[in-house]
Amino acid sequence: MSSPPTRPSWFARLADRFGATVSFLCAVHCALLPLVIAALPMLGLGFLADHRFERVFVVFAGVLALSSLLVGFRRHQSFRAFWFLVPGIVLLLSGIVVDVDHAAVGHAVLVSIGGVLVAFAHVVNLRLAHVHVHDECCGH
Repeated sequence: MSSPPTRPSWFARLADRFGATVSFLCAVHCALLPLVIAALPMLGLGFLADHRFERVFVVFAGVLALSSLLVGFRRHQSFRAFWFLVPGIVLLLSGIVVDVDHAAVGHAVLVSIGGVLVAFAHVVNLRLAHVHVHDECCGH
């Protein structure tokens, strides 16, 4: 007899919400950056256009997403969120490899779509973790 499903841990709930929000903001940042790159230094935000910042952020987003989805997978046993995470990470990594100085639009498209997919993977993981699990303990 299996034990009744438990509520997702505070880490799982917080990580998915944080990850979805940050991944979405990253996608917006990447989509808008080519348009506002000249204004960033005037606003004191020039570091946002630095490629090192972007690379560190992509690694952080990938590690957070993978950790969060693995914790979620242990609960819901569904690979559905990984269907969005894997292509999202591949697009993000492809985007940071592209030479931004010669292919700014391609870079922006790759990282924007990748960020949206990673954000969507977090949302799917959250939804999967909060659905009702039907088992022998279920009353209907």
